This record gives sequence, C-alpha cells and structure tokens, in this order.
Amino acid sequence: MNRELIVNVSPAEISIALCEDKVLVELNKEQCQTGFAVGDIYLGKVRKIMPGLNAAFVNIGHEKDAFIHYFDLGLQFPSLKKLVASQVPGKRGMRVEGMKLEAPVEKSGKIGEYLEVGQTIMVQVAKEAISTKGPRLTADISLAGRNVVLVPFSSKVFLSQKIRSAEEKKRLKRIAAAVLPKNFGVIIRTAAVEARDEEIEHDIQTQIERWRKTIAAIRKHTAPAQIMSEMSRANTIIRDSLNGSFSQIAVDDQAMYNDIRSYIRQIEPEKEKIVKLYKGNVPIFDNFDISKQIKSLFAKYVSLKRGAYLIIERTEAMNVIDVNSGNRTKAEDNQEQTAMDVNLAAAKEIARQLRLRDLGGIVIIDFIDLHKAQNRQLLFDEMVKLMSTDKAKHTVLPITKFGLMQITRQRVRPVAVESVSDVCPTCNGSGKIEPTVVLDKKIENQISFLTEDRGRKYVKLVVSPYVAAFLRKGLWSLRRRWEWRYKTRIDVVEDQSMGIVEVHYHDEKGNDLIKK
Repeated sequence: MNRELIVNVSPAEISIALCEDKVLVELNKEQCQTGFAVGDIYLGKVRKIMPGLNAAFVNIGHEKDAFIHYFDLGLQFPSLKKLVASQVPGKRGMRVEGMKLEAPVEKSGKIGEYLEVGQTIMVQVAKEAISTKGPRLTADISLAGRNVVLVPFSSKVFLSQKIRSAEEKKRLKRIAAAVLPKNFGVIIRTAAVEARDEEIEHDIQTQIERWRKTIAAIRKHTAPAQIMSEMSRANTIIRDSLNGSFSQIAVDDQAMYNDIRSYIRQIEPEKEKIVKLYKGNVPIFDNFDISKQIKSLFAKYVSLKRGAYLIIERTEAMNVIDVNSGNRTKAEDNQEQTAMDVNLAAAKEIARQLRLRDLGGIVIIDFIDLHKAQNRQLLFDEMVKLMSTDKAKHTVLPITKFGLMQITRQRVRPVAVESVSDVCPTCNGSGKIEPTVVLDKKIENQISFLTEDRGRKYVKLVVSPYVAAFLRKGLWSLRRRWEWRYKTRIDVVEDQSMGIVEVHYHDEKGNDLIKK
C-alpha cells in the first residue's frame, strides 16, 4: 500500500491529510496556538468536587473547566500526589525511582477522599474539548514514544496484543527489563517488533528523560500551567504510522518541513529523504487532489460504484448510516448476490468514512437485508477486518435480525466535519422554510401591529433582494398600498446577506422594532 502524508500549514491551523493509494483516509486539523492537545501534561487546580458524579472540575487554563472522573485518577494517584507535593522551588524533590509507593486507589472509593477544592494536581489531557464540553483529564500519566509507552509508578512490562511470537515477546521483555529504572513500567507497541534492540532502549531512555524534565518543570510553574507539550500533530501521526509503505511526506512550510525532518532523523534516519518541501504555485491540497475529496466526502450522500450510495446522518445521540443499492436491483436478477456486493462495497467505504470524519460514539449501519446467515457472517467478518486498521478503540457487533450493525468507536478530538459546516440560519437545520405565498400577509400583520398598536409612523423593512423586488413591483405596489392603508411611511431596503424569507423591522435609527 502506497501511503502519503500531505501537510498544509496556514496562519490559523495545520491540516494533515493521510492518503492510501491516493485516496484520502484521515484528515486532522490542529488549531495554531490553542494548545490542549491529547497527551499534554498540566498542573491544574481543583475548582469543584461533584460527589454525585464522583468526579471533579479542574482549571488547566482552558475557557471551560476540564473534567476528571474518579476512575481516571489511576491506581497510583497517591504516589503521584506525594511526588508533586515534594517539588518545592529551591529544594530537591523526590524522584520516582527512589520513592516508596503509596497504597493504590480503592476501586470503590470516592473522589472527595483524594481531591479537595484548591488542590494542585498533575494531569494529562485524555480527550480534547469538544463542542461545549471542556477537556477530559486523567492522572494516570503515560508518555508515548515510537516503540514504547512509559508508565511511571509501575513495575510491569506490557506487550501489545498484536505481538504473537513467543520468542519476540521474550526479546522485548528482556530489553525493557535491562533499561527500566525502579518504579517505571512500559507498554511495548507493535512497532517495536521491527525495531532493533538499541532503538527500543533509546526510546525508553528518551521517555524517561522527558518524564524527568516534566517533573522538574513543576518547581518553575504555578497552576494552572502546561508543563509538558505533546509533539505536533504531524509528528504524532508520523510516530504512530511511519513504516516502509510511506512513499513521501509533502509539506508546504519551511519551519514545519525542518521540524518533521529533524524528528524523522532521530527515529529513522534512512527515511529522511521521503520528506519533501512543496514549493508549487498551486495550493498543496489542490495539487494532490485533496481539496476535491474533502468537499465530496463531507456531504450527506456518499456515492459508491454502479449507482449505490450511503446516507450519513449525525444526531446528538448517535450516527446513522443507511446503505442504498440505487438502481442496481432493477438491472440484476440475483437479489441476494446484488445485496451482498453492495454491502461489501459499502463496508469498505464506511470504514474509511469513520476514520475520515472521526465519527465517535454509537454508529448504526442499516445494510441491505441479507437472507442467508453465511452472508451476514461474511459481511460481519469483512467489517471487522476493515476496521482493524483504525487506531481508535472500537467494537463491531454482529448484524441483527433486522439487518442493523452497531459499531462503538472512541473519539478523542472534535469531529472534523464540524469545522467545515454550519447550521443554516434561515431554516435552522430543518431544511424547510416558511412558505413564500404567505410572506406578504405575515409582513402586513407586523406592520399593522407596529402602526396601530405601537403608533409607529415609520417602518424600514430590511429584506432579501428577492422579497424587495416583490414588495416594489408595479405602480400600485404592496409597499404603497400598505403606506396608504396604515397611514405610515415604509422604506424597503435590500440586504444580500438576508435569508430568502427573513425580514427585519427597523426604526429611523436602525434599531430593531421586533426582537427575535
């Protein structure tokens, strides 16, 4: 598989497109200078304890207080709390490797037993702020590298479930045990299978050094403050995805280009040449055919081959995807095989759309009905296989007797599609507006109210050009008839930004006469 990473840098944000065989499969947007990225570590101050939720709200500098649940404190929170308290300016604080670990957190305890209002705690962003919700936090700190994830206050070596070889497991555990200091554990990632011993050792030592710098930063800051920043989103994707199938990484910004090259030089020097600085006159996303794919793939309707299509609806509670065969059933006799072909093509596109739009929560898929049990099982197995490349945690459930498949998928960042669309101000997202045939009667009723009930002698109507032309049409226009009927002066003013049936009523100074 040919994989490319295309990075577009603008003053407001960085857009990162991941393509597989020239097809867009992931789109990430990172707002410049907003912070609060997943993996960042902060000194926070507890603002409020919520006993009913067994949770707390913590100020980390975001406009919305961040949220931490009791279960997110982590088993070793008392040891972390003790370590943070020891980091006093001007004094040498404790080090994890020299500590005697405290008793672990009880599974059935209450958050008030460990946190109090005004307390300073060390936390890590587990989920970015989404919509009206602040960031989600964890105090179970971990530092991710290319081959390993460092876990302080632990002494265990965990291995990725995807590592099957017993001999490889033994090698990886031996390497980790030889390098790890006391009270440090590690999770060995799948990428470590292809790594040399010295690369894994260097990765572990790098994360330990990052941890020591983070702890040292506590003495220099007062909560709320960031004490460790996760690497840029582009480098995070490279860290997690870079392998032999990457053909190129194209960047249109010199500073970002230098940053990425420097990072790759550290982890895989032989791949440094795949990073290329794009200097073309055409925007980078247009040059690599990304812009066109973004516009077409964020639509409600997604076309498949031979007339089939998907309808993707997003609600507050869940995401719903309907699979439609289009005109195929009319042209083919074998309905079961036709339905199976459409469903398999839809499954491939759905797996891609979930990654591309980063849809989270519950996803309900209404596949075309299959009568044979073996076909339903085959479709389920294919969906599990297609979703296996998705790095987000997910669960795929078998197809029900009603032909529905349920997928749950974790989301830690805002949905990408939310940033490229907005609710229509005229119809408020309903897709329906007031009938134009009764618009003149509605305007006349408002004029009658303003003149006869409020005693207004002047009304300015601010309307769309379409409505303005309708009100002025003819020698004895509606505007003139209303002026004569209600003994008032009426001006009609056009506004290109107004919705087709939107009307504002102003006085001589431009003040609204009818509050919305």
